[in-house]
Amino acid sequence: MLATYVFFTFLDTSSKYLVLAGVSALIVAWVRFAVHVVLVGALLRGWRQPMRFRPVNLPAHVLRGVFLFGSTMCNILALRSLQLAETTSIYFFGPMVITALAGPLLGEWAGWRRWLAILAAFAGVLIITRPGVGVFGIGHLFALGSMLSNSFYVIMTRRMSATETSESLILFSALAPAVLLLPMLPFSFSLPHDGWHWFVLLMLGVFGGVGHWLLVQAYRLATTTALAPYPYSQMVWMIISGWIVFKQFPDRWTLVGAAIIVASGLYIVHREHRLRLRSRAASDVEAEALAKKL
Repeated sequence: MLATYVFFTFLDTSSKYLVLAGVSALIVAWVRFAVHVVLVGALLRGWRQPMRFRPVNLPAHVLRGVFLFGSTMCNILALRSLQLAETTSIYFFGPMVITALAGPLLGEWAGWRRWLAILAAFAGVLIITRPGVGVFGIGHLFALGSMLSNSFYVIMTRRMSATETSESLILFSALAPAVLLLPMLPFSFSLPHDGWHWFVLLMLGVFGGVGHWLLVQAYRLATTTALAPYPYSQMVWMIISGWIVFKQFPDRWTLVGAAIIVASGLYIVHREHRLRLRSRAASDVEAEALAKKL
């Protein structure tokens, strides 16, 4: 899981590097998805058991891919003007949004403690963006759009995981946006200028594809609850990467807001873990009582 978010940090750092060098955001997004598709087929050896990639609900896969495309494009556009740590901090508000939306969309309602954590995280976002004091800009708007789009992507993943294979979910999340982007490519004239930029562009798909593959391996080896805190390690990698590559270090307000968001997210992880343990203990008691009756 730690390696997963190192690769995702490489992905965001390379994307920011390319758009600042003048490469079209559409080109960056399409190559990232296209190479991802090829790598997924190679890493998961799709030619051996192609039925593993067969979708049950193709329109849902396409819509889920659109949400991932929206999240990726907005993130790339946000990186033009924001530091890596800023976009990541706003992105970390996503789990709180997912917790809030899971009630009406999935029937998984949050209690008052988790709602307080959501409100605290929202305060952290306001500290980072500081609307009304001349700080909030188009970059923050794109970062919020990326976070919201990714939240719907995750919710759809939860709903579809009951009927779709993990292989199909990984493949179509990249295949759908890669296909949908094809008609737009002729209008994207800002290509890489030299061999180095082409190399970095092609590596985007490697970083994304290997990162998602490592994510799958992590969930095969450990429970969701055990892995839940690890995504927040990306904040450390983002700060280091932004400082080394772009000579940028987040200001104190960004660090304070990020700390509030991370603390709120970790509390929600802790709370859901305790509720899951309590539910499991209650079901064990009921099963024991039933066994005694039988």
